[in-house]
Amino acid sequence: MSQDNAAREGHWAKTRTLTFGVLIVWFIFSFVVHWFAQSLNEMSFLGFPLGYYMAVQGSLAVFVLLIVFSNWRQDAIDHEFGFGEDE
Repeated sequence: MSQDNAAREGHWAKTRTLTFGVLIVWFIFSFVVHWFAQSLNEMSFLGFPLGYYMAVQGSLAVFVLLIVFSNWRQDAIDHEFGFGEDE
């Protein structure tokens, strides 16, 4: 296998792992947290029932952080394998 091919394989492996990780976190905060909203409402966060807070604002905040993290991490992966924008 050539070095270029090895770099592509390594880049794709890390990108795929990142993608699956992001999708798992997205699934948890899109569906799983809301499935347990009734149980979560027994706890409170900033004076609001936790299930309500996660439905209204918490999940959205996690999604924004997830976007920032995935872009930052993908940029690091691209630079690691020489596929960055400035290369």
